Amino acid sequence: MIDIHSHILPGVDDGAKTIEDSLKMARAAVEDGIHTIIATPHHHNGKYDNYKAEILTKVRELNEHLEDHHIPLTVLPGQETRIHGDMVEELDQDEILPLNEDSSYIFVEFPSDHVPRYSKRLLFDIQVAGYKPVIVHPERNSTIIQHPNILFEMVEKGAFTQVTAASLVGKFGKKIKKFTHQLIEANLTHLIASDAHNITSRGFCMRNAFAELEENYGESMVYLFAENANLVAEGRTLLAEPPEQIRKKKKLGIF
Repeated sequence: MIDIHSHILPGVDDGAKTIEDSLKMARAAVEDGIHTIIATPHHHNGKYDNYKAEILTKVRELNEHLEDHHIPLTVLPGQETRIHGDMVEELDQDEILPLNEDSSYIFVEFPSDHVPRYSKRLLFDIQVAGYKPVIVHPERNSTIIQHPNILFEMVEKGAFTQVTAASLVGKFGKKIKKFTHQLIEANLTHLIASDAHNITSRGFCMRNAFAELEENYGESMVYLFAENANLVAEGRTLLAEPPEQIRKKKKLGIF
C-alpha cells in the first residue's frame, strides 16, 4: 500500500517532532500495510515553510535512518502547500515540490474555514503551467461541506482531490464521515491517504479505510483508490469517473 500524504519528517511541522517519532510512525505505517509513504510537510501555511531543497535533504536522511533500523518503508518527497497567489511563480522558481519530485501532481491545501475567491483561477493556472493540482482533505473544509458545488466545479475543470482515511472511518465525526462517503459516491475524490501526524491522535487508519471502502462499494473501488496512489507516485494519469453534483436533501426529503 502507498500512502501519499503524511507528516513523518522530524522537526519540520506539526507532525513528528524527533527522529524517534519518525521511526515510531514508520513502524506503525508498516503494521498498517504501508510499504511506501510520501512525506508532505506543510508549506506556506502561515506557520511552517518547507522548501523543496530542504525536504529532499530530510527525506534522504530519514531513509538512511530507516535502513539503519531495518524498517521496510520507503519515504518519497512531497509537500503540502497552502494555496496562495504566488504558487505558479514558486513552481517556476523550483520552491514547490511535486509529489515524488518528478511527477506533475501538486498538493493544494485550502484553509479549513473557507475557499479563497481566486482558487478556481489559480487551479486553472497551475494546470496551464503543466501541473495537476490535488486538493487535500476537502471533506474537512466547512465551506465545501455547505456548498459542495464549489468542489464539483473544480473537479469538473480538471482538479483532483484526496480525502483522509480517518475521515472515512469516522474519526472526525459523523458529519465528516457522511460527507466523505458522498464525495466518493459522486466521483468527487480520487485518492485516500492518512495525513498521519503521529501514532496517537492522528494515526494512519489506512487498513480500516480500505475495509470501509470494500464494505460499502466493493473490491472495484478498493482497486481504484489503491491504483491511483500508485499512479501518483509514478507520475501517471489517475483513474477518474466523471464527477457528479451532490444534491443536499432537505429535512422532509424534498430537494
